[in-house]
Amino acid sequence: MESTKESVLSNPTAPTIRRSPLIVTVAVLAVIIAAFFGFASIYVDVLWYQQTGFDEVLFTQWGSMLAIGALGFVGMAVPVWFSMWIAFRMRPLTARLSEGAERYRQAVEPMRRLIMYAGPAAVGLLAAMGAASNWPTILQWMHRTPFGTTDPQFGFDISFFIYELPFLQSVVAFVSAVLLFSLVVGAATGFIYGGVRITGREIIVSRALRIQVAVTASLYVLAQGASLWLDQYSTLVTQGQGFLTTGAGFTEVNAVIPGHQILAGIAAVVAVFLLFTAVTGKWRLPVIGVSMLLIATLVIGAGYPWMIQRFQVDPSARTLEAEYITRNIEATRTAFGVDDVETIPYNASTDATAGALREDVDTTANIRIIDPALVGDAFAQLEQFRQYYGFADHLDVDRYMIDGEPQDTVLAVRELDPAGQSSSSWYNDTIVYTHGYGIVAAYGNKRTVDGQPSFLESGIPVSGNLGEYEPRIYFGEKSPEYSIVGAVGDEGPLELDYPSANSENDDANAKYTFEGNGGPKLDNVFTRLVYAMHFQSEQILLSDGITEDSQILYDRQPLVRVNKVAPYLTLDNDPYPAVVDGRIVWIVDGYTTSDHYPYSSLVNMGDAVLDTYTQSSIMPVGDVNYVRNSVKATVDAYDGTVTLYAWDETDPLLNTWSHIFPTTLKSMADMSPELLAHVRYPSDLFKVQREVLGEYHVSDPGTFYSAEDTWVTPNDPISDPASPTLQPAYYLTMQMPGAESPSFSLYSTFIPKSTGTNSRNVLYGYLSANADAGPNYGKLTLLALPKQTTIPGPGQVQAQFDSDPEVSKVLNLLRQGQTEVISGNLLTLPVGGGLLYVQPVYVKSTGETSYPLLRKILVSFGDAIAFEDTLEAALDKLFQGDSGAETPEEPAVPGDPTTVTPELQAVLEDARQAMIDREAAYAANDLVAAAEADLRLQAALEKAIALSN
Repeated sequence: MESTKESVLSNPTAPTIRRSPLIVTVAVLAVIIAAFFGFASIYVDVLWYQQTGFDEVLFTQWGSMLAIGALGFVGMAVPVWFSMWIAFRMRPLTARLSEGAERYRQAVEPMRRLIMYAGPAAVGLLAAMGAASNWPTILQWMHRTPFGTTDPQFGFDISFFIYELPFLQSVVAFVSAVLLFSLVVGAATGFIYGGVRITGREIIVSRALRIQVAVTASLYVLAQGASLWLDQYSTLVTQGQGFLTTGAGFTEVNAVIPGHQILAGIAAVVAVFLLFTAVTGKWRLPVIGVSMLLIATLVIGAGYPWMIQRFQVDPSARTLEAEYITRNIEATRTAFGVDDVETIPYNASTDATAGALREDVDTTANIRIIDPALVGDAFAQLEQFRQYYGFADHLDVDRYMIDGEPQDTVLAVRELDPAGQSSSSWYNDTIVYTHGYGIVAAYGNKRTVDGQPSFLESGIPVSGNLGEYEPRIYFGEKSPEYSIVGAVGDEGPLELDYPSANSENDDANAKYTFEGNGGPKLDNVFTRLVYAMHFQSEQILLSDGITEDSQILYDRQPLVRVNKVAPYLTLDNDPYPAVVDGRIVWIVDGYTTSDHYPYSSLVNMGDAVLDTYTQSSIMPVGDVNYVRNSVKATVDAYDGTVTLYAWDETDPLLNTWSHIFPTTLKSMADMSPELLAHVRYPSDLFKVQREVLGEYHVSDPGTFYSAEDTWVTPNDPISDPASPTLQPAYYLTMQMPGAESPSFSLYSTFIPKSTGTNSRNVLYGYLSANADAGPNYGKLTLLALPKQTTIPGPGQVQAQFDSDPEVSKVLNLLRQGQTEVISGNLLTLPVGGGLLYVQPVYVKSTGETSYPLLRKILVSFGDAIAFEDTLEAALDKLFQGDSGAETPEEPAVPGDPTTVTPELQAVLEDARQAMIDREAAYAANDLVAAAEADLRLQAALEKAIALSN
């Protein structure tokens, strides 16, 4: 009999396959090499984290993933194996198999032992990987922090939905998967080995298999009941059938939630029926119970809620949903930090009267006329010096104390640009060209007489108003993939420090040796071999430019470094450099986010941050309904040191992560005064908040439901009309109406949302955030204009500029002679009791070395427009000859007066005469002659610049 002679199923006469020793050797070597590559990747991570001092982050992640993965493996593999083993062990020894079962048995039996162990192991590995990927959910549940507020439906602390609900749902899903696999493999094993026999219309199940299947199925149905019970809580964090995009509305509260409770109860009853079958062998009750559960799911779970929504809610939605809309409004405002917005009615004036700006001198003195998105080319032409340096396309805006006064600046770091190296080789790219040099900064509210940025920090070596600091930039946004530093050659330092001012000869350039602790040391052959394999570069192993003092710098971009040491943070797309305590540091804003805040509407953060300046989100992020700027991080540009500061110490999410990684965060109290002076309100958070406020500035649920007062951010009027982008949020120093003093601020405007063909490009709101670290940091102020306002929006103002006859005439003349006119950022300022628009106008001539020069200033107040050479002249003309504004004086002469040659002196004389002719033409109101003089002035100044360089 087959039950007593298992060995006869084997075939001792089967031919033996002889394998070639060469094949075996190659296979073994391939496995060893693959294993070493895997080891190299792991070891490189270990060295990096140890060097940065954040090895706790790596080992906590790996340790938790291993532990959770092991539990997942055991939790899946053991029950599945036991289900197969018990079904085989309790098989009927004398049962007569059906023809189909016999065929399956004959196919399986030779590999039974392998299948019985390898099958559960394979399923266990899949379960282990899935479980390990849930390490953030599990660790957050283990270290959960109460929010201190409760949801309005169940009365649970918000932390239940943030931490406990996702954890419980993942546990129930895992248990359900284990039970389902166990049920299937147990039934299949029983069928193959005679536990199930089909005789005619009768299906005979052995007692042992019946008990196993019934008990397992009972547990599975019970798990489904638990899932249904948890689903009632999920209604508060998912979209329902009604009006709300997130949260339980009338239908969910009165039909869906009770329905889930009833279905969970029915599932529990069905589980009991299945246990009854295990004892009695009667399948009738479970069949009836399962049928009832399916019917109830259709009727109670789907049909009844649909009827309530269709016939009760939809006809009276404005009334029935009002309570739940109020819940949504309050939760969304709280979750996005816009619940304390100060709303000020602002009846903006449109009359440009004389002296109207006299009370706003602190704002007008700081109006930024330098556009950070346009002056990158000017920085490159004037301050790049060599092709292997480069600047960002879009520069940053910050503020510094200059001569005791705060000054808005436009600045960038002079980074190493690998693409610009003319003598590229592994040695040069890796050992010689290793770092950038210095910060270049310009006044935000000044220009030179020829339209160039007026620099307050420039040159190589650096000089200016920012004091002494370490100028070398080894870690930046443009840094190469890796560099090897720290070695000293036989003839001295190997690294290029900065180029000689008067020589193109590389031997005359200043050399340098890195003196910090910026990367793992390459002090032994093994480590060099590991990095050679990791970067797939044999030169790391063979180069004589590497010594025991060498360090390898990699993962050098600020966002990459912060993301690696704080994987729980969503990072702002705009890290910015600042000179702090004698160092250049990159300041990075980090957010804690969640998509499980009850009743709060979801916002796609990746889409909300897009505008003219941010064309794509660098760090991937999806829907969120809770966000806090909880961390300020710095990355030292010299040695890459990452420091994390707990900026919002009241944030429960941050407190949870600080328990998970207890040594990684410093207190906000540890931030130096100089660092605090450069902290600013982050733009990505502000852009998310402006999107939320566009809809949630209203508090009345009826108004919210009808969407009759929805605002949107206007399109950037200078973006391409064929593919318009939103207007960016702009940083500048200003004093908001009602404020006691000016502050560095971030602002944006609102216009009404278009409805069909009805579109009004007029201002409805003006949102500002105080960006200065201090008691009022992050204070949001919303100027709400009357609905019947006639204050034009940015698009309408730009159209007025473009259609004004005098402006168009001058612009057309400026475009002659192969020049391009470029409109700068259109700023909006709440001054003079109204709203002032300011736009710089740049002119760029043809040629590879040309760059935009600031030539004109456009201003608008109400329906009045002025277009002049300087901001002061434009404001005075706009406000009837005397605006009352204070604007900074512009430098009179560009260039270096100590190097004026006769040829240069003649060109400057031509420029002076052109300026005299231009002023005379303007005095005579002869715009054509003024434009012609402008062109002569531009040509003379460009020639003067060329001679000066």
